[in-house]
Amino acid sequence: MIVRLALRSLLMHPIRTMVLACGFGLGVAVMANLLGVAEVVLEQSQSPALVGGGDVVVTGTAGRLSSGRYLVWGGLGAPAFAGRIAVASPTRRGSVFLVQDGVVTRLRARGGIPSLERALDDPETADVPEWVDAPGDEAWTSPHPADVLRALDRFHAIPDVPARAGSWVEWLYFNGQAGSTRFYLTFLVGPTRENGRRAAGVRLQLDRAGRVTNYGDAAEVDPAEVLATAPELTIGRSRIRLDGDRFVVSFDLRDEGAARSRRSAQGEGAAGARPSGGSAARAVGDVVLTARRGHTLPPLSVTGARGWVSGYVVPVMSGALDGTIRVGDEVLPLAGGTGYHDHNWGFWEGVSWQWGQVQHEGLSILYGRVFPPADAADASRIPGFMMVLGPDGPLGQATDVRIDETIDPGVDRPTRIAVRGKSESLDLHLEIDVDSDIRTPMRSGPLADNLDFLQMRGRYRVTGKAGDRSLDFTAPGAAETFRGRSAR
Repeated sequence: MIVRLALRSLLMHPIRTMVLACGFGLGVAVMANLLGVAEVVLEQSQSPALVGGGDVVVTGTAGRLSSGRYLVWGGLGAPAFAGRIAVASPTRRGSVFLVQDGVVTRLRARGGIPSLERALDDPETADVPEWVDAPGDEAWTSPHPADVLRALDRFHAIPDVPARAGSWVEWLYFNGQAGSTRFYLTFLVGPTRENGRRAAGVRLQLDRAGRVTNYGDAAEVDPAEVLATAPELTIGRSRIRLDGDRFVVSFDLRDEGAARSRRSAQGEGAAGARPSGGSAARAVGDVVLTARRGHTLPPLSVTGARGWVSGYVVPVMSGALDGTIRVGDEVLPLAGGTGYHDHNWGFWEGVSWQWGQVQHEGLSILYGRVFPPADAADASRIPGFMMVLGPDGPLGQATDVRIDETIDPGVDRPTRIAVRGKSESLDLHLEIDVDSDIRTPMRSGPLADNLDFLQMRGRYRVTGKAGDRSLDFTAPGAAETFRGRSAR
């Protein structure tokens, strides 16, 4: 039909048809040339010679590069790259307005670190002796591990979203294993209460060769102090401190089972009922986790409608453990073990997630996915992530990740989890058979009546490729779902 109309138009109005055809052809040709020129201009604008010297330019996928100081310290400074990079110089472009005699002129400016720019033989500044490093430039020329980790692990001001403010929670999570001892430790700061302070709590789940006990404490904290000092936190009798590249964590927590038994005995007035108490009813720990360069997942966040946001960063994907945990007269040494630390923040009402981690012979594999509430975003369009780190740094990552759970219908918990991550650098299949799990209804504290935590342990079977390495191993690991009760 279209061909017939074109032929009739050509026969009836040959000159007009030819002119229109030539016009359309010329328009397409001009557009193709403009696109080609734009691509060349973009490539040239990122050329090291134009940017200011050097051999390689690293930019963000969507413009400005986030976590630049971490990239210099933990990415390019990791063992896999440190010996091959002579100098890494950060730069930033922006607008400067020159006001002279009432006339405003907009200028395009580029800023950098003078000593690093000269090391790159930047022709624009090499012969300007007045251009010297400022005191603040030391954070880039020789970044201190504690400063980098503190910037990655900082807490966030609660966004001004009144409808969601009651579900804002931010927490620091640690887990580790040494021998037959495994622990899961959370420092959690919740929403602001009517008195202006924020609800907070510390919780420890301790696995001693299959014996699982839970310990906790609750308190209130000052919002301004949290924003000023975190990740260094003090909640009740527990605290986190940064010492260089080491997270030093101390805690003194009560046995939640003993506390429940004591409340039950008091409430029922049971004669002769004597719940466990004293030192046996507390867990006291001094734990040290050392971060490693290149073993970090920089901050990422997901935003949605009506101000919804969820964020995540992993300052320590795999680090050395030291210290002890004491329960009564039992001392559990952690020296020689391996630990992990991440940090979450956001609005959590109606949110669920899937997360897991496994380590094996220097490898660390992490995966996860967040499911936002229905009024914030379409959950099917929120990608997951998978990241694989080797002894010297990243081996591969993917956002095309599928996580399937086989659910036990009787208790609403997974018995088997299958994970597949695929990208140019990764093609990995993980399966975990869940050996044990603990569901924790949040009946008190910042998330009361909103959430359940389901922590699972089991053995992972890992097969596939990461980078140029073929992987095929079985190792113990952890998985977790974080379920809002309104989503269940």
